[in-house]
Amino acid sequence: MAYRENDTGTTQTKPLPKDTKKKAVNKEDLHAQLEEDLALKQHLELRVERIYDVDPEVQKVALESMRQEVRTSISSMTYVPKLLKFLRPHYRTLKAFYETMLDSDLKKYLADILSVMALTMSVEVKRESLKYRLLGSECDICSWGHEYVRILAGEISQEYLMRQSEDAPVDDLMELVEQIVAFHMKHNAESEAVDLLMEVDDLDPLTEHVDITNFRKTCLYLTSAARYLPDPDDILFMDTAYSIYLVFYEFASALQIALFLDNLEHVCEVFTSCDDLLMKKQFCYILARQGINFELDDDMVEDDEDRELSQAIINNVKLSEGYLTLARDIEAMEPKCPEDVYKTHLLDGRAIAGANVDTARENLAATFVNAFVNAGFGKDRLMTDLADFSSDGSSGNWLFKNKEHAKISVVASLGMILLWDVNSGLAQIDNYLHSDDNFVIAGALLGVGLVNCSVTNDYDPALALLSEYINKEDSSIQIGAIMGLGIAYAGAQDEQILNSLIAILKHENVPHDVIAFTAISLGLVFVGSSNGEVAQAITDALTGRSVSELGQPLSRLLVLALGLIYLGKQEGMEATSEVSKSFSKKMRNYVDVTLLSCAHAGTGNVLTVQKLLGHCSHLENAETSQGSAVLGIAMVAMAEEIGLEMSIRSLKHFLQYGEQKIRRAVPLALGLLCISNPKVNVMDTLSRLSHDTDLEVAMAAVISLGLIGAGTNNARIAGMLRNLSSFYYNVPGLLFCVRIAQGLVHMGKGLLTLNPYHSNRLLCSPTALAGLVTMLHACLDMKSIILGKYHFVLYYLVLAMKPRMLMTLDKNLEPISVPVRVGEAVDVVGQPGQPKTITGFQTHSTPVLLAAGERAELATEKYVPLSPILEGYVILVENTEYMEDN
Repeated sequence: MAYRENDTGTTQTKPLPKDTKKKAVNKEDLHAQLEEDLALKQHLELRVERIYDVDPEVQKVALESMRQEVRTSISSMTYVPKLLKFLRPHYRTLKAFYETMLDSDLKKYLADILSVMALTMSVEVKRESLKYRLLGSECDICSWGHEYVRILAGEISQEYLMRQSEDAPVDDLMELVEQIVAFHMKHNAESEAVDLLMEVDDLDPLTEHVDITNFRKTCLYLTSAARYLPDPDDILFMDTAYSIYLVFYEFASALQIALFLDNLEHVCEVFTSCDDLLMKKQFCYILARQGINFELDDDMVEDDEDRELSQAIINNVKLSEGYLTLARDIEAMEPKCPEDVYKTHLLDGRAIAGANVDTARENLAATFVNAFVNAGFGKDRLMTDLADFSSDGSSGNWLFKNKEHAKISVVASLGMILLWDVNSGLAQIDNYLHSDDNFVIAGALLGVGLVNCSVTNDYDPALALLSEYINKEDSSIQIGAIMGLGIAYAGAQDEQILNSLIAILKHENVPHDVIAFTAISLGLVFVGSSNGEVAQAITDALTGRSVSELGQPLSRLLVLALGLIYLGKQEGMEATSEVSKSFSKKMRNYVDVTLLSCAHAGTGNVLTVQKLLGHCSHLENAETSQGSAVLGIAMVAMAEEIGLEMSIRSLKHFLQYGEQKIRRAVPLALGLLCISNPKVNVMDTLSRLSHDTDLEVAMAAVISLGLIGAGTNNARIAGMLRNLSSFYYNVPGLLFCVRIAQGLVHMGKGLLTLNPYHSNRLLCSPTALAGLVTMLHACLDMKSIILGKYHFVLYYLVLAMKPRMLMTLDKNLEPISVPVRVGEAVDVVGQPGQPKTITGFQTHSTPVLLAAGERAELATEKYVPLSPILEGYVILVENTEYMEDN
């Protein structure tokens, strides 16, 4: 304080300016700091001088003390220590002196010091830290601190690549790698350990160093990194994660890896390695969601009764029951009619007046809307509530407001409404099988397939019913039965179906449309199987078609069927590609592009995306195959978020610079990329395209608006579609597409999803993806197929329909209500500590709905889930260590 005299003669204190105090303090600190630095510098220079001493004892003391000081200074290194700064001028002279020293322990001590000094002095390409480390003493390198180890790891990866190219030995490097990996794993740097092992092409040491504290983070990093690796490195990473999960008895996670690898031997191993029956039932729910055909044997589940129950879970026998339980819980059981979806009372009079411009098409659209909205509920207001069967088994109400081929979709809609409820569904559909109208019978047969979709029954009622009709003379009945078989037995790889359908392909004088649907059904039944016999049969059917037949719109389904057999396999299609060389150049391009896109679907393979982009850019005779190439980009890139976002940007460029065929396919590709996931940027793009001057672009954009909002009840998309129905009130084709899209957005009253990915986007259901791709390829020729007489191809979407729910079950497999937190998923891969996996969460009681990008976690410790990912059906067991808070 300073004192000054005021006017009254008294003294008054006046504080000094703040800066004056700081400056005074800083000067004192700076002076002390400078003295300390000067002392350290002189001390180090003395040490360096003594290193040059001729007396070995003096050298030894100097080197040992300097090693200790350097080690201490860099052990917790957040910036370059002063000690290294002061030693920098001596680096070159110490290096030169090192070369003159005789081989001894002292020389190794100096190499240790030079290795650390090289952190701040060495030129990157010389890798001197590593060079002197290899020449140094055999001490524990981890005592030199994390930063030193990190830089050493980087230099090892460069040195390893150089030695590999020169065929030089790498044993000394691998010894260092062992030490570094052990250090990283102990210090919560699992991702760095995996990165180093990836650089030296050897993941084996990882299994020795994982423990109960870090195996989950290690496996999470392995599975996430695998998405960005080329084949076969991605398989190696997944196999390593699978092995680690098995070692630590994390069987559910191991099963998900086995399904990702599509390795049924691994699946069997998981079942036989686990002794907990309840855990095996959880495995069955995971298998059921994936939609693969899997038979349990005595080794997997010993008790006959338990095995039968577990097999019933895999066969989705109780799927309808669980879905209706969810619907009752959230009070969504009340049937909805198309008007509840259209909400025309919110529009102006123009749309209402124009609604009956094309009554037949409007009724057909209402049929699809009714089927999508009430899917799986067993009740609606058009088909079930009003089904007053007359003597010939036909409903006299809604059915006969439709004509000819429209009746196929009308009767088949009953199968969609009674989805997964086989017993009740077959009983109601059976009445239509006795009709005199072939279109009604065809619809009933398709309905049988829809009811049995995703559900396997020991008695195979669908096969018994449909097999009688696949050789009928009427092509409509044939198509209904064949399409029903394809949907009911998708992924089943059934030999009986194979023989029946191949006989039709080989039969002469079979109509072209029957051949196309037969091929697609074979593709669906043997999806991703790489079955050579099926591929050969479809190839023969293609080569046997005339040029005029190959020019028909349905020919694209023949080619797609060939691709579905290799869906996601990446290899094995070479023989089929060779056969395609005998086709005309136009057809060969189409076959090659479709095979390529299907084989790499869901892999995220960047090279494949680049090939497909190149195909879209400039290629002669590519007009017909460009649409398939655009869809292929979406199929390949939908595997992970980064590739997905990059593909969306590339597709938007096509809208600006692409040809007309490409522009027509872009909206469909965007719809596939964001299926049941209404991203705002994609929504805006599609909204703009829905007013495009090219009507086919507009139709594709409208359908895709329905796809990205499928099962979400998204209010913004619903509003857009409502306005579009008013805008296109006098364009029947576009109005039909708007109605279909409206039905999709409100699909299952908001309880269903079309997304083929599940288990935190790790797994993709092949049958679901096949159903989506089939429908989208049909949409490439919207006017001829969807708006023509083959509108029932829209029912292929049923293969991808699954409840988007989390339902918790007790040990008796009965629903149990527990609190869960549902929020936006957070990517925690490679993050240290225990980061939160969700953000912006809300707490609900199960069962709950999960939107795209959302994740759930239990809000109580009273129960332990048997699945690491809370999706679909999850069995809970009581936590024995839990104590109720008073």
